[in-house]
Amino acid sequence: MKPVLLSWSGGKDSTLSLYEIEKRGEFEVRALLTTLTRDFDRISMHGVRRELLEMQAAALDLKIDEVWISKNAPNSEYEEQMRAVLEKRKAEGIRHVVFGDLFLEDIRRYREERLAQIGMQGVFPLWGRPTREVADFFIAEGFRAILCTVDPKALPKEFCGREFDRSLLNDLPEGVDPCGENGEFHTFVYDGPVFRSRIEVRTGEVVRRDGFYFADIIPRSGRQGGEQRGAKVEGSYLQ
Repeated sequence: MKPVLLSWSGGKDSTLSLYEIEKRGEFEVRALLTTLTRDFDRISMHGVRRELLEMQAAALDLKIDEVWISKNAPNSEYEEQMRAVLEKRKAEGIRHVVFGDLFLEDIRRYREERLAQIGMQGVFPLWGRPTREVADFFIAEGFRAILCTVDPKALPKEFCGREFDRSLLNDLPEGVDPCGENGEFHTFVYDGPVFRSRIEVRTGEVVRRDGFYFADIIPRSGRQGGEQRGAKVEGSYLQ
């Protein structure tokens, strides 16, 4: 199988991308590629604690390639730090990066252009799928996620910290994408068929910072709990 990196935010789209890649059997994920903000020690944009990222990686039995940027970093800083990590991995023989994008053409074009500059390619296993179908499939397959970030221009504060389930989907205002693809919300996934065990968390304080609401998702006592299970993928959204 071809070795790949997986662009990983800890949310539902990157998790479902891993699910699909494992089912296809064409690629072997070598590491989770994650951008973090050093001032907060959290995943950029999502605001999730690095400790939880590490717990996800442990539950997936995967390494993390950390891309560190400063608070309010310009795009040039992000690109420089990302390129350094990617070029190192390319020297090890990795030529592909998997992304969970669904339909935003400009974002996909940006990724492909930057990768092409260093001789790499993007893989988009969820691309073009109807987003309500993606959301329903995610829930039906047994994945569990929490809304960790909410854009108040799209959703009220009360949505931040809610479970990503069918009740939430039914409550979304008209015009809000069911997968939050336009940036309406972001998620943290704590359970599902790709994980060897459930990540035990609780939701703490919801704060507003830099124009967004963030729910502080906190690990419960003990790093991981629940019955251990294999990570074999039994179903596929693409079938």
